[in-house]
Amino acid sequence: MAPLIPRKDSDAEEYQPPIWKSYLYQLQQEAPRPKRIICPREIHAPLGAMELKAEVEELEHSSFSSELYTQVENRPKYYGREFHGIISREQADELLGGVEGAYILRESQRQPGCYTLALRFGNQTLNYRLFYDGKHFVGEKRFESIHDLVTDGLITLYIETKASEYISKMTTNPIYEHIGYATLLREKVSRRLSKSKTEPRKASVTTCEENVPVEKITSLVRRAALTQNDNHFNYEKAHNFKVHTFRGPHWCEYCANFMWGLIAQGVRCSDCGLNVHKQCSKYVPNDCQPDLKRIKRVYCCDLTTLVKAHNTPRPMVVDICIREIEARGLQSEGIYRVSGFTDHIEDVKMAFDRDGDKVDLSANIYPDINIIAGALKLYFRDLPIPVITYDTYSKFIEAAKLSNPDERLEAVHEVLLLLPAAHYETLRYLMIHLKKITMNEKDNLMNAENLGIVFGPTLMRPPEDSTLTTLNDMRYQKLIVQILIENEDVLF
Repeated sequence: MAPLIPRKDSDAEEYQPPIWKSYLYQLQQEAPRPKRIICPREIHAPLGAMELKAEVEELEHSSFSSELYTQVENRPKYYGREFHGIISREQADELLGGVEGAYILRESQRQPGCYTLALRFGNQTLNYRLFYDGKHFVGEKRFESIHDLVTDGLITLYIETKASEYISKMTTNPIYEHIGYATLLREKVSRRLSKSKTEPRKASVTTCEENVPVEKITSLVRRAALTQNDNHFNYEKAHNFKVHTFRGPHWCEYCANFMWGLIAQGVRCSDCGLNVHKQCSKYVPNDCQPDLKRIKRVYCCDLTTLVKAHNTPRPMVVDICIREIEARGLQSEGIYRVSGFTDHIEDVKMAFDRDGDKVDLSANIYPDINIIAGALKLYFRDLPIPVITYDTYSKFIEAAKLSNPDERLEAVHEVLLLLPAAHYETLRYLMIHLKKITMNEKDNLMNAENLGIVFGPTLMRPPEDSTLTTLNDMRYQKLIVQILIENEDVLF
């Protein structure tokens, strides 16, 4: 596939999305369909004591074999008439009759109580160990029914058999690396995409099976457009991929190939909405541009995700709270040490989650400045990854243990450089603020050591959830923050 060439502004209305590759989609359409082989005998689910006694008496006066009796009492409730009881592999193979896509369920002769899916594919009978935990599964995927499990399995088997070489090479020429069509066109492309929702689509790509609408590439357009935005803070952020089930046909936004299967066909970034194959997600650069509409809350949100979504150098919670504290709380006695009323702090948290950067923290609403200070500390405590990240935690603790002050300062500086950019900037800004707090120590009675006691466990937590580790490290956490405050002009 040829690289896409950036267009001039005058060409915006002629914008065309990339060509989505339909080969794998065609193969999915060709895959064998499931054919359930029904057991000719009625096999019942496990019976109660009275029912079982009656069944035994009936069997004693009938011509049914003892083998059938075993089958009668052993069919799980979650299997249907495709269950054939305890039969051998050879009997299963015979029942399938060489029909592609035919399947039955059986109980293992060698391991009673274990169940097997016998499936005919590629002129052979394949046997898979079956599991059930409320849903049916063979591997990672969970299915509501055996029929869906077999349908998805046949699609996967067929595509991986027919296109194994193609699949192994499909990441070699990704469209993701050639997204030049959105450069300098952010506003016009956005208008074009919005317009397409209400007017007949002129720019759609025809595959062999159906039309793929322009909206398919909106997340790619957004990513490319934001990359070109000079005002966007260029912090590196990995995508937050999670397994996703796509309703209707979907194409990978990395390699442009169809995402095959019935469920869990690929992964979606929950922060920016990028949709890719699971194998393609390994090659996507750490250039996630979170969509503010996908960020449901401010507190408990990943720090880098929040700043990129709001297009700010630091979390706006930090900026807004610090601005309010510096306006009316620098001389407040015990600032950050004195606790604000918990319910009011929770109210500030909900206000940020609800109103974002439009939140009102003025004295008219929150006259006690300790509420604002408490809300800022709570924000740091609620971060899923602390400001001083889990990856750097042990290195900071090791630096704090050095006895030579100069060596310790140099070690702290080196570890600071390992922090993600958004975390580094947030920590730098906070230390400048805390230095101002210490400059008003005569009034607020808060020096660097006091602030270290407060902010040590707030800004850094050990990776392992160990009370003993936390207690042993508290003095070093305090010392790290104290060093950062006292030497902020040297370290940052």
